[in-house]
Amino acid sequence: MANQAMVSRVENDKVLVLERVFNAPRELVFSMFKEAEHLKHWWGPRGWEVTVCNIDFRPGGVWHYCMKCMDRNQGEFYGMESWGKGVYKEIDEPDRFVYTDYFSDAEGNVNEELPATVVAMEFIDLGGKTKLVSRSEYVSAEALKTVMDMGMLQGITETWDRLEERLNEVK
Repeated sequence: MANQAMVSRVENDKVLVLERVFNAPRELVFSMFKEAEHLKHWWGPRGWEVTVCNIDFRPGGVWHYCMKCMDRNQGEFYGMESWGKGVYKEIDEPDRFVYTDYFSDAEGNVNEELPATVVAMEFIDLGGKTKLVSRSEYVSAEALKTVMDMGMLQGITETWDRLEERLNEVK
């Protein structure tokens, strides 16, 4: 089946909404986000690998991870590491979960210079398929522009393409 296109829009100048339909059952799509064994295979843009992935999937729990660029064709990014930290706020499996997403370092210290984001992930059952709706709320329109200028939309598109590929492998 052909890849479904990701639809994106901005609401209230500072909320980025992304939607895409995946050809897999909701419980499976949800599990892709809560299990390190799955996330390691698809999280991040093409050419990047998750080298560290620690998840405590519960409200108040922390997800700490590192993505490393393994693709020599990406020039100055090759060998670069990007650390992230998510703190889960609410979990309602398999319907939705909400977390705050931070840039961090290897010790899990939050980088205060880059914008934190509140991300709500919603999983809508379409009878064997799943509509994934991601709502990322930034502190300001400027903060949203900052990450958009960093190429985030392309990164998420590639990440969700990799999620689709992973779903096809395991289902």
